[in-house]
Amino acid sequence: MSASFHHQRGTRRLLAALVTVSMGTATAAAGAQPAAADAAAPWLTVSEGFASFAVPAEAIQNTMGNVSSVVVEGNFGPSSNVSELGLVRSGNSTAWTSIIGPLPAGLYYYRLRGDYTKVVKDSTNPTSVTSDPTWSTFLVPGDSARYLADVAPGQGGHVETVTYPGATAQEQRSATVWTPPGYDADRRRPYPILYLLPGEDGGHADWTELGRAGQILDNLSVQRRIEPMVVVMSDEDDVSRSPLPRAIDRKYNVTRDPRQQAIAGASAGGVQAVRTALTRTGSFAYVGSFGGVFADEGLRVNAKAVNASLKLLRLYTGNMTDPAYNPTYRLLRKLDKAHVRHEFDGVNPDAGHNWKAWQENLTDFAPRLFRPVSNHRPSRGHLVPRHEFTPPAPGTTPTPWLTREVNGDIFVTAETGTEFAGAEHVTLWGNWAPGGSWVNMPLTRTGDRWRVTVGPLKPWFYYYKFIVDLASKKDTSNPTSITTEPTWSSFLVPGRESRLLADVPAGKGGAVNRLTYQSTVAGEARSAYVWTPPGYDPARPTPYPVLYLQHGGGQNYTDWLEMGRAKQILDNEFLDGSLVPMVVVMGNGNVSNFPKELLENIVPAARAGYHISDDPARQALAGLSMGGFQTFDVLKTHPGEFAYIGAFSAGIGFSPTPDPTGYDPAAINHGTKLLRIYTGNVTDFVYPITLASMAAFDRIGVRYEFAGVTPGPHGWDTWQKNLIDFAPRLFRSEAGTSLPLRLGAS
Repeated sequence: MSASFHHQRGTRRLLAALVTVSMGTATAAAGAQPAAADAAAPWLTVSEGFASFAVPAEAIQNTMGNVSSVVVEGNFGPSSNVSELGLVRSGNSTAWTSIIGPLPAGLYYYRLRGDYTKVVKDSTNPTSVTSDPTWSTFLVPGDSARYLADVAPGQGGHVETVTYPGATAQEQRSATVWTPPGYDADRRRPYPILYLLPGEDGGHADWTELGRAGQILDNLSVQRRIEPMVVVMSDEDDVSRSPLPRAIDRKYNVTRDPRQQAIAGASAGGVQAVRTALTRTGSFAYVGSFGGVFADEGLRVNAKAVNASLKLLRLYTGNMTDPAYNPTYRLLRKLDKAHVRHEFDGVNPDAGHNWKAWQENLTDFAPRLFRPVSNHRPSRGHLVPRHEFTPPAPGTTPTPWLTREVNGDIFVTAETGTEFAGAEHVTLWGNWAPGGSWVNMPLTRTGDRWRVTVGPLKPWFYYYKFIVDLASKKDTSNPTSITTEPTWSSFLVPGRESRLLADVPAGKGGAVNRLTYQSTVAGEARSAYVWTPPGYDPARPTPYPVLYLQHGGGQNYTDWLEMGRAKQILDNEFLDGSLVPMVVVMGNGNVSNFPKELLENIVPAARAGYHISDDPARQALAGLSMGGFQTFDVLKTHPGEFAYIGAFSAGIGFSPTPDPTGYDPAAINHGTKLLRIYTGNVTDFVYPITLASMAAFDRIGVRYEFAGVTPGPHGWDTWQKNLIDFAPRLFRSEAGTSLPLRLGAS
């Protein structure tokens, strides 16, 4: 089974029936457009920040051959780092599909990879990256990416490619040149010049194709935030000693005065820029390093000469996931010790070692050139680290390790054991992509182990596993366990947003016990978990109201506790005073006839073991995915038996046009106090079926409440929010209290 398949867990038994219908509909919902008859349908459609991939199986077969795993490799991970989004092909589906989002505004680059080794470009996307033709790009517009957008026609500068002689007469080299709006080749005062260098293994075109340098410079020019200048993007190792400056001088009206010349670069280009400034003083007056990974080299620096020649030396780095983080910190200390004047933009908390960070660096750096600047502080929101980032030594347990940044952001570092020392490819799969989706973060080999740092992670509950050469493996040094998913581990990032998912103080929460009952449907003894509220009194005069809470496909009664954090949610809401005292029964729904199992086995056993009501007005039923479909089935066959109904990511049938035949609107409306329906966003593959089911109820007159779209996929991020919203709504009329505002769907 493909590693990319596992993001559909919790719906395993529904997947074969649903995926062909739901993924096709969801792609349409995300903005797919019909293809022209003579053109291949696009593999990618983007709408409202959601990226929908649908790659024909025939195209995969023709380009990769037989593969068991297909991923989209792109900068979708936390900090805009490259990660792998799994594609799914189920049954007779004609395409490999997935949806991710909503993606933050920005430029994204991606390619397809099969079984790790077979890399393919999206042939339906005309964008290209010269330095690596396997990549394609797309832009998600938005205010935070406003400098990456095209300016109005006629307002921007001009970008062209320039060729010039190399080291030998036969060699021809190229550079990309941007000239400002209104560039005048005959201007009396020559233009100042900025040389931009790419990263390792990159090329000069990277700055326009991945760095959006043309758009950034255009926007800054339109806003009059930069001096008119010529910008030369070069992949020369040593600009000052190459033929390039002479070629640029011959072709463009640029100054020869070093005091009006600047150099900056990304990654390895940043290292080269700083090395030039420190060792060949007087070459450039303005120098910038964007994520330069500096080696611990013993450069001899003449501080007096450097300070005399430099007007600006400004360093940039991404967050703890950036390999430049520690080297930049060390370089700053060396410059301080050597009394070399410099500036530090601080740590970018939201980006790693990637083009998102370097785009922002250029946006900050260019306005500081060739003009007086009063603000020499870090960019807004950027941090000044107090020390290097040093995770624990290899082999330290338990894992993962959580590290807090200066601003409070949490980063998590995971490490394998030595048993995978001979592996060829290891990734960390988890729910940390935008919207709570799942991506694989590549690990780096460190001795006989593999390690990766992921973040920043917002406060919430996370689950993960290692994918080692296409096989799922557990982090054996993490003591958490998931009964139905033996390779999964979990951890909680604490914070205000995750407060309801955290443990309450010892002795303050409710109790969880196992209830054993005989299943006449399955023909075996089965178990359920039962949560009773703090202060539960089996002898109180009035029986407790009861919520029967069901799991999804491929799961069982353990999942609402181990994955859904039901105990923590119920404990916290009870202590907050927002939960009516109730008993919650989490049974096993893996049967062929759930209404019979529920009413003849689970309910009688719960009533025999606990002081709960048999009054329909004081009974509730809810479930996620398969459990939600089962809940609708009970509503259909036994309307009014449960006065409160909740359906999380489910519908009344598998068809895109569900048939409401058999539902009794009069009986449902009379006997149901609350029918509340939830769905994730378009990344939830049951989303179109949920919407269609509500439309079917509208046609026949069944009253319900729609909770709105919960931000998240078909997964636990969504269902935890659904329970947080649903539980406080129960039994309010009997308790005579109103519902406080809760965290839930939006």
